[in-house]
Amino acid sequence: MPTDQIKEEVSRFYNQIGWKQETNGLYQNAQYEDLREVSAEYIDRAHARVSHHLSPTGKYLLDAGSGPVQYQAYLAYSAGYEHRVCMDLSFVALVEARKRLGDHGFYVVGDVTHLPFKRDSFDGIVALHTIHHVPVAEKPDCYEELYACLKPGRTMVTVDGWHEHGLSWLWALMIRVADRLRGKRVKTEIKDSSKQAKVEKKEQQSPAGTFVIKNSARWFKQTLGGKLPFKILPWRSVSVHWLRSIVPDKPRGRRLLNCLYRLEDAFPRFFGENGQYPMIVFNKPDPERRGEH
Repeated sequence: MPTDQIKEEVSRFYNQIGWKQETNGLYQNAQYEDLREVSAEYIDRAHARVSHHLSPTGKYLLDAGSGPVQYQAYLAYSAGYEHRVCMDLSFVALVEARKRLGDHGFYVVGDVTHLPFKRDSFDGIVALHTIHHVPVAEKPDCYEELYACLKPGRTMVTVDGWHEHGLSWLWALMIRVADRLRGKRVKTEIKDSSKQAKVEKKEQQSPAGTFVIKNSARWFKQTLGGKLPFKILPWRSVSVHWLRSIVPDKPRGRRLLNCLYRLEDAFPRFFGENGQYPMIVFNKPDPERRGEH
């Protein structure tokens, strides 16, 4: 599919479906999250991981592919900034974001692969579940353009998902076992991680969603290693499917997720590169500060 057509499709999906509120007050996009109370603490702590790496204060925070800033935890990212610049392909997303941010926000209809901003403009940048909508050929330039807009001495954080990852076979096996214990018939037998990746890719192209293309940690390091300074850390190492299948609505479910969170923090490189959702942190060096030492 041509690049321009892909972007039109993504914009149309979010304008017409993804960011439309449904009868329960949630956006259609919320179907891709586990909103049960038992998972709430784990998910909130994952959201908070982004804040841990951003500069706490500044003039402008760029939220690239902001959507409607739908989760309460997202608001904290710009709490110490004068303004949050929300940029999205979807006009509907920005209308919804304005309802939440008001005059704290500036709202720009734009494309993350062709940024309308000057270099070194932002004190912080976040791109949450955004770059997986970008065609593979444009992804490297997308990361480099975003990084160029970041001020020296500041941080950019991106969150997306891996297309294939080291733990996919284990997570798939756990889901199969859980399904069988509940007496469900498993329609898709996943023999190895490569087959799991193919299944995930097929699901991503389903009519219920829009264009998504994810890459691997190996691809990321080979493509951007040596070009940009980054660390691959865990945002969340498990998928929504895993949460819904494995975590029971009981106290032991919360204890399981607390244990998982502690493991992610104890072994960040392993879970960042081998888990489901990586958080990639880019720290832009400040030449002036470097000269002080």
